[in-house]
Amino acid sequence: MFAKMARTTRAAAAAAKKKKQKEESSSQVSGLDEKEESGDEELGVSVHNTQTFAAAASQVTTAIVESASSAKTVSTSSKKRGAVTEEEEETVRVIKKARGEKDEIMIPAARTAGVKMMVGAHVSMAGGVQHAIANSLNIGGNAFALFLKSQRKWTSPDMKEADAKAFRAGCEENGFDPRKHILPHGSYLINLANGDAEKAKKAYDCFLDDLKRCERLGIGLYNFHPGSTLGLSRSESLTRVAKALDKAHSETKYCITVLENMAGAGNVIGGKFEDLRDIIAKVKDKDRVGVCLDTCHLFAAGHDIRTQESYDKVMSNFDRIIGRKYLVALHINDSKAPLASKRDLHQNIGLGFLGLEPFRLIMNDERLEGLPLILETPMEEEKTWAEEVKLLESLIGVEGDDPEFLAKAKELADRGAGERRTAGIAAQKKAFKAVAKPKKRGKKSTKKGGNESGESDDGEHSC
Repeated sequence: MFAKMARTTRAAAAAAKKKKQKEESSSQVSGLDEKEESGDEELGVSVHNTQTFAAAASQVTTAIVESASSAKTVSTSSKKRGAVTEEEEETVRVIKKARGEKDEIMIPAARTAGVKMMVGAHVSMAGGVQHAIANSLNIGGNAFALFLKSQRKWTSPDMKEADAKAFRAGCEENGFDPRKHILPHGSYLINLANGDAEKAKKAYDCFLDDLKRCERLGIGLYNFHPGSTLGLSRSESLTRVAKALDKAHSETKYCITVLENMAGAGNVIGGKFEDLRDIIAKVKDKDRVGVCLDTCHLFAAGHDIRTQESYDKVMSNFDRIIGRKYLVALHINDSKAPLASKRDLHQNIGLGFLGLEPFRLIMNDERLEGLPLILETPMEEEKTWAEEVKLLESLIGVEGDDPEFLAKAKELADRGAGERRTAGIAAQKKAFKAVAKPKKRGKKSTKKGGNESGESDDGEHSC
């Protein structure tokens, strides 16, 4: 079943049904070929490398797959028949289960139509924010995350209006709801809890600039790290964050500021649900604040979600302490480090210490339907995220004792065994050193990778 689901792209092409053709002159064929070759200049990609959603009168949403190979086939077959219509250029390809095909994911990958679990990844926006749409389409994502500017700089050039216009048009054309299914990630430098007046202003200005960019693009969610106390009292730090949010809300219109839970190392805010609860409690406009749960961060902070019982307990605690109404997004990551390690080390789905089961639980939690579920896993080649999107979607409706699911979980666990063993040994050594020589807290990080937010990604991942 899982191998078949992972072959959705090839099945889409095989199952495609051409609409009835009307006899037209050969000049119309030439006109179609010219249009195909021109591509979509506004989005910066060929129309054959993207997929769009078309809403039919019956309101049934279907995926449109336009790869280079399929485009060539359409063009060739059209010439042989000597007749096409304009509709053929945007042939609707209905996604069906694959049967008997090779086990591979092709790029571009087909988007799965009609799903309620909106899976995607944190994609690149290099060359302009509008390119993030094509990059998401390329891996079959129904949601996506992106940076709105350089995440390593305090200031960046203003967004070009042409890019913003192309982004808004691209979202509409491709069926992305920017208010709900796009989750920009804030700069790693931002620490709204910083007690230094000058640095706090820089952080706030950078934060506000991001929110204004969101609203220029029509985006309704903005994810950021709560920051670090940097030695201040936790109460004072949380108050500073809340006041900054109040000010930012007063200077913008609608974008929801989304607090991300953290791994809980040192002075970093957000490892405990109570941190997020207390910030929200201090914010005046509670309709403008939400929470994004990162599965790797949850696990690293000591929240075990590996079984149905423990998953239910963690989510029940979230409901009780924060409130499910504030949950607006998830970051979907396995963990390279053990439970309660306090280390933010993302791993590919099923290879880490979490394993595949918690992701099956998430994909079958009806309360999470419609939320952006964003992959931030390591990506060596583009098809990695395409494969993980299809893997996650294939878990919908699957029981935990399903033989094929158990076989897939074991396959992935075996593949990641070496890294888990190495990470486990490293974690034990670090824990031993920490007991032998406790670290002093309250000082600014001096590690390579550290910044004014007091965070360090240990050379791995910062999202």
